[in-house]
Amino acid sequence: MSAEVEQPAGRDRKRWLKRGLAGAVAVAVIVGTYVFVLPQFANYGEVWAQVKALSWAWVGILLATVALNVVTFAPPWMAALPGLRFWPALTVTQASTAGTYLAPGGPAVGVGLSAAMLFGWGFHADQIALAVTLTGIWNQLAILGCPTLAFALLTLTGGDGAALQTIATIGLAAFVVVAGAFAAALASSRMARRVGDLAARVVNRLLQIVRRGPVGWSGESFVRFRIAAIGLLGRRWHVLTLATLAGQLSVFLVLLASLRALGVGPGEVSLIEAFAGWSLARVLGSIPITPGGLGIVELGLTTVLAGFGGNNAGVVAAVLVYRFLTIVPTLALGAVAGATWRRHRPVGVAEPG
Repeated sequence: MSAEVEQPAGRDRKRWLKRGLAGAVAVAVIVGTYVFVLPQFANYGEVWAQVKALSWAWVGILLATVALNVVTFAPPWMAALPGLRFWPALTVTQASTAGTYLAPGGPAVGVGLSAAMLFGWGFHADQIALAVTLTGIWNQLAILGCPTLAFALLTLTGGDGAALQTIATIGLAAFVVVAGAFAAALASSRMARRVGDLAARVVNRLLQIVRRGPVGWSGESFVRFRIAAIGLLGRRWHVLTLATLAGQLSVFLVLLASLRALGVGPGEVSLIEAFAGWSLARVLGSIPITPGGLGIVELGLTTVLAGFGGNNAGVVAAVLVYRFLTIVPTLALGAVAGATWRRHRPVGVAEPG
C-alpha cells in the first residue's frame, strides 16, 4: 500500500520539478534579454527618448494598426466554425490568446480555453475539434511558410539572407511535412483510419506508463473528422486561407509601423528586410520556452534588424513598442472577454445539455 502511495508522490515530485525547471529557464531567458542583452544594443534612456519623440500622427497610425490586428483575430474562427459570429469569435480569440501569455502551458492553455468557451455556448465537440485543428494547422503553415518567402524575396532583391537561410530551410521542411501529413490524412478513409488507429495505439502505450487512459477515440474518429474537414474545406478553404493570411500580416503591419514611427526608415531596414526579421521572430516565438515568446522574439528581432542596418536605439524602441502593442491590448481585452464570455453566446446555438 505504501509503495502505491509513494509512486504517485514520486511522479508528482518529478512533474513539479520539471515545471520548476521550465519556469526557471523561462525567467532566465526573459531577464537575460531585458536586463543584459537589449541594453548592449542601446541603453533604455536612449530608447525612451525615441518613444517620447513620437508624434501624435504616428501614435494614431500605431493605434490603427493595433485595431486592425485585433479585429483580424476573429475571421479564421468564423470560417472554421459555421454559426460563430464576429463578436463571439473575437471574445474567444482574445480570451484564449491572453491565456497563452499568462498561464503555464502556452498554446495548450489557449486551445483549452477556446474549447471550453465554445462548448459552454453549445457547440458540438466534433465541431470544436475541427475548428481548433484547422485554425491551428493554417496558422502553423503560415508561420512556417513566411521565412521561406522572405528568404526568396531577399535573394531576388540582392539582400543578405544568411541569418534567415537555416530557419527558412527548416521552416520549408516542416511546412512540407505538416501539409503532406494533413493531405495524406484527408486522402482516403482507409488512410485516415490507419493513421487514427496508429495514433491511438501510440498514445495509449504512453498513457499506460503513467497509468492513465485509454483514449476515447480511434481510427473511426479520424474517418469522421476527415469527412467533416473535407466538407468544410470544400466550401471555405479560400476564406480560411485569406483570413489566416490577413491575421498574420496584420501583426507584421504593427511591426512595420513601429519601425517607421521610431525612426528606422526604409534606407536602414527595407520592407522586405523587416518582413524577414518578423518571419524569423514568429518561428522563434512559436517555440514553447517562454509565454508568448517573451525575450526570445525581442532578441531575435533586435539582432536581425540591427544586422540589416537599423540604428540600435530605434530598433530596440521599435521592437519593444511592437511587443507592447501586440501583447498588452490582448491581455486587457482578454480579461474583459474572460469575464463576460457567457453574455456573448451566439444566437441560434443550443444551450449545452
